[in-house]
Amino acid sequence: MRFHNAVITGACGGLGQALARELIAGGAQVALVGLNAATLDALVALAPERCIAYTPDVSDEHAMAAMARDWIVRQGVPDLVIANAGVAGGFDTARAEDLRVMRRMLEINLLGVATTFAPFLPAMQEVARPAALVGVASIAGWRGMPGNGAYCASKAGLIAYLQSLRAELRSTRLTVHTVSPGYLRTALTAGNRFAMPGLLEPDEAARRLLAGVAAGTEHIVLPRRIGWLSHALNLLPGTLHDRLLLGQPRKPRAGEPGSTDIPGLK
Repeated sequence: MRFHNAVITGACGGLGQALARELIAGGAQVALVGLNAATLDALVALAPERCIAYTPDVSDEHAMAAMARDWIVRQGVPDLVIANAGVAGGFDTARAEDLRVMRRMLEINLLGVATTFAPFLPAMQEVARPAALVGVASIAGWRGMPGNGAYCASKAGLIAYLQSLRAELRSTRLTVHTVSPGYLRTALTAGNRFAMPGLLEPDEAARRLLAGVAAGTEHIVLPRRIGWLSHALNLLPGTLHDRLLLGQPRKPRAGEPGSTDIPGLK
């Protein structure tokens, strides 16, 4: 399956930029959704006649609906929508100030996927051609990890949401794909203090992701070997698994050295 009209959120991040470059090189029209205008403009410059940059907050349903209407009017109905926008950060329930981090992470990582898909779904269902909805989750959504409760919860919720949406759309020409990356060399992992087995470059991850979607794969793990490792660890008794994880350095909390920016955090 070759994609002709694509929408990508989180297009400013490492994976988002790699996906955009792959699709643009393949001749697709691409809506680039992100918050860094300079980064988006550089991507648009690769094919200005086929690309448009948008800068809404993905958790703002009205802004996302306006973006979708504009794109459909100007470039047509997409056959690929990738909800890739996401943030990460350490989390400590005992710290009251971290509750705002959890709230914002859920808004972006979970709600942001639904607000990305919702305005496109009616038009995509009316078009008599196959189309794909892609949600970028994480293997962190497979099991909660110490100090990472907000991120794990957001990705676990996303996986469940995508399962529900997939079931609802089984009788249509739309497919729903869950992508669970392990560790990618991006800004989200740059501050990690722990070992990152299977670390994958964004360009390679983008190629594997798009190939998996084109092949109809519903669950895509990047790279697959990190999925096998995660499944093997999850077979351990909970107390042993937790003891192993408690021995690892934790992801920096918001505001700590090495932490990643969380847009819109109040």
